[in-house]
Amino acid sequence: MPPSSEPAYVGIAQRKQAQLEAGIPAEWKLPAHMIPAGMLSVADSLTKANQYKRVNVMDIPRKSGILTQRQLDITEKFDVRGLLSQMADGKLSAEEVATGFCKRAAVAHQVTRCLTEPLFASAIERAKQLDEHLQRTGKPVGPLHGLPISVKDCFRVKGADASIGIASLAFKPSTLNSPIVSLLLSLGAVIIAKTNVPQTMGALDSCNHLFGRTLNPLNRQLTAGGSSGGEGVLVAMRGSMVGFGTDIGGSIRIPAMCNGIYGFKPSVGRVPFGDLESGQMPGKGRISLQAVGGPLASSVADLGAVMAEIVPRAELFGEDCIPGRWERESAILPELKPRKFTVGVLRSDGIVTPLPPIARILDEVAESLRQTPGVEVVEIPLPAALKKCQSIAGRLMGVDGGATMLDILEETGEPLIPWLEPRTKRGNPLSLAQLAQLQEQRSAVEKELLAMWTINGFYTDRVDAIITPVAPHPVPEIDRYNAVGYTSSFVLLDYPAGTVPVRNFRESDLETGIDMNAPILGSWDKANRALWNEKTVDRRVYLDSPLSVQVITPKQHDYELFQAMEIIDRASQAWQGAKSAGSKL
Repeated sequence: MPPSSEPAYVGIAQRKQAQLEAGIPAEWKLPAHMIPAGMLSVADSLTKANQYKRVNVMDIPRKSGILTQRQLDITEKFDVRGLLSQMADGKLSAEEVATGFCKRAAVAHQVTRCLTEPLFASAIERAKQLDEHLQRTGKPVGPLHGLPISVKDCFRVKGADASIGIASLAFKPSTLNSPIVSLLLSLGAVIIAKTNVPQTMGALDSCNHLFGRTLNPLNRQLTAGGSSGGEGVLVAMRGSMVGFGTDIGGSIRIPAMCNGIYGFKPSVGRVPFGDLESGQMPGKGRISLQAVGGPLASSVADLGAVMAEIVPRAELFGEDCIPGRWERESAILPELKPRKFTVGVLRSDGIVTPLPPIARILDEVAESLRQTPGVEVVEIPLPAALKKCQSIAGRLMGVDGGATMLDILEETGEPLIPWLEPRTKRGNPLSLAQLAQLQEQRSAVEKELLAMWTINGFYTDRVDAIITPVAPHPVPEIDRYNAVGYTSSFVLLDYPAGTVPVRNFRESDLETGIDMNAPILGSWDKANRALWNEKTVDRRVYLDSPLSVQVITPKQHDYELFQAMEIIDRASQAWQGAKSAGSKL
């Protein structure tokens, strides 16, 4: 028999998909009528994505009949601290909590393709061990005892693949845990699943040849985001209490925006990041742009609940971490008088003009803060140096010319996904002199942008946090995300940054028949306008999609970011609620 003419990656992908399917118990599988029509095959999900119809699958876990009423309550009614309290007090067992979340994750996957490694059997077994320990000793294993957590596929979990959606990395189970996984386990958490990513982890729509495309559960015509797209979807569908992703260009904040949840990108050194699979040259992050790990959750409080346990212990698990406390890090400088909490409004990056609904949502959040006692709102003039950040960040991401990743793909004849194919090619690695020059430019930009954090140069008039868009457009259709500079710039600067959802896109946001008149700033801005031009997009596709803002604080002010996100979230939700109720604001 002649050898198969198919590239090796095809057979590997088929085996991997069969393995994933086998990891979901038969009794947890949805009947055919519960799966929305038009669920494309794995292969077609990459090449025919424009065929997806507007479908919201958020209610399917509740309607499926696979979860009992008690399991629905467990997965829906508690925040992190509430669920932990229920288990610590013996009102809920870790086993029934893990089982409920595993079931929900299984259902979520069947309608969104959000998982890569269902770890259900090992998760339930660990939960049983946690219950036995609590019963025997009367004490929980740790402060996150029994908390169901998911992790992005790049993080290593002993005994499971970290394939990052690439065939040549499949069927090579990890022999150790990534430090963040070890830390979470030491705190008592239960890792229930690993989640999907884009091929190369260098795209903002999570799809690959191994697992297919992850779909947005709110509207499958829209992107679920990337590269932590599987995490964003699973957390949004309450299949996990907290998900851990990574962020080098926006890969935590963007999926949070796309799925209407909260995301937290910390400063370097707060969350252990080593020993994961990136498909990149080992050590690249130490000389280029350093990615970070961080949580996605359903509330600011849930982000704080896990960060409060991780930050003080991170230095014990990650060689890349610093000593830290989950409280105000810096001493309070002497001030002449009590000072209000000051929030700056940064309206643009100077390269891409935000579309009208994004400008409007920033206005609404700013107005909600102006009406909040103890808060002052100031406008941040566009710093000239901010325009340089996107270019510097992009060049630092490509310091090695991309050869390592392309070599890995070529091992099995795996092609680039359609979105990456015209955008990815081998380049020349930067020389030491070129790299040094680039880092010098980075330092100059960092120095210039320090001025954003003071008003008129006085330390007593500090800006505590800044609100700015996550992206200059609403959640876009599949493969149409534009202008990553709104998020990558703050990785370059190492500013902690988070996503806060505000409200959904409304009929009044459509502005049908009204075009933007502002001059086009360049090619990025032109591409962004195409997402609003009624000749190139039906704006109604955005209806009911989440609109969010990004919150940033100065370097290493991670706890202050958490505080700022709380203030902004409460203010905006109260203002939106009053507005919906017809109050005069």
